[in-house]
Amino acid sequence: MPRTPETPETPETPGTPGTGPSGAAAARLFLPLIALCTAVTAANIYLAAPLLPLIAHDMGSTPSGVAWLASVAQLGYAAGLLFFAPLGDTVNRRRLVAALSLVATAALLAAAASAGTGALAGAVLVASAATVVPQLLVPLVARRAPADRRARHVAAVIAGLFTGVVAARVLGGLAGQAFGWRAVFVGAAVLTAVLGLATAYILPVERRQRRGGPLFAGLVAIPGVVRHSPDLWRACVRQAGMYGAWSALWTSLALLLASDDGYGMTTAAAGLFGLFGLAASVVAPLAGGLVDRFGAARVVRSAYLLAALSLPLFWLGGQAMAALCAAAVLVHAALVASHVANQTLALTTTSAPATANTAYVVAGFAGGALASALAGPAFGHWGWGGVCAVAGVWLVLGWSATAVRTR
Repeated sequence: MPRTPETPETPETPGTPGTGPSGAAAARLFLPLIALCTAVTAANIYLAAPLLPLIAHDMGSTPSGVAWLASVAQLGYAAGLLFFAPLGDTVNRRRLVAALSLVATAALLAAAASAGTGALAGAVLVASAATVVPQLLVPLVARRAPADRRARHVAAVIAGLFTGVVAARVLGGLAGQAFGWRAVFVGAAVLTAVLGLATAYILPVERRQRRGGPLFAGLVAIPGVVRHSPDLWRACVRQAGMYGAWSALWTSLALLLASDDGYGMTTAAAGLFGLFGLAASVVAPLAGGLVDRFGAARVVRSAYLLAALSLPLFWLGGQAMAALCAAAVLVHAALVASHVANQTLALTTTSAPATANTAYVVAGFAGGALASALAGPAFGHWGWGGVCAVAGVWLVLGWSATAVRTR
């Protein structure tokens, strides 16, 4: 299998006062702090979703009329991944993490001060593009982990990611109801600055020796890396289908819960529904152990089966809250199990893990952004059933496209 040459680098060394913490402190804080930073940065991508009714009221629109803001955030994240995540193979991560954290902080503050949906969308786009810190760090986590526990270490970071998604919906909804949606963006800016800079400080010192060539050579290399790795290609497409199905349902859920034709909940009450997303944080370490023991392919097949079972429950959930609750648990379990398996595969199938991870995550978020963009109009035209149909189409495309491909 052809491989992309890695950029040579000298061994990581613990920092000295003024440049990083001691080696012992870094070892203790490394994985927990990265997981916490991942939670906060992931929350930024989904910050607008539970606040859509409040934003619509403030901007003189309807919730379905501003639902496209959720897809803007995902497209921004995908764009940031394309340009910044491949740099993890070639540049100093500490400086890049610090710079991106400050850019995201400034953009979140701009979003809080925006006077219209256009300005808000632009700020959300920039903030999401800069919120790629977790994907700069996941390859580092995988490389430092023992081979027999690699999936479990990756799963710890993924658990942080989904905890952030839950926090965005639950805490964002509660804080938005109490203090307004602008205050939520200000709070997110403060957390992003603090944890982003703290994570940059704790990272190991890397003295990389870059070869000649453009700075964004990793971006140019993505098509070749995917083409020469069938396992990576399958991981990308399958996660795009899974993430698209989840994104269509989860980003549109506030519309169902808060609309008069749905459950008529307040923003705070609708946000509490996000607590069901904690199933993802519980499943992540279990999925990591299963991948280490049985392999990624078997876990992905099981995850797709769970997602398929959740769809009729989501459809019934348009009228029955119990079915909606059960479906929320199932779809989160399916998404995180698929993500742990596919991302572990993406990180270990080539010799350029940051570039491969970029291809994988961009594929997932591109699928999610497109599904979210279609789910809003589908809800406006056909109601909750239309959203469920979009999710079903994404699952079918994600699985069938890879099931028929052979190399």
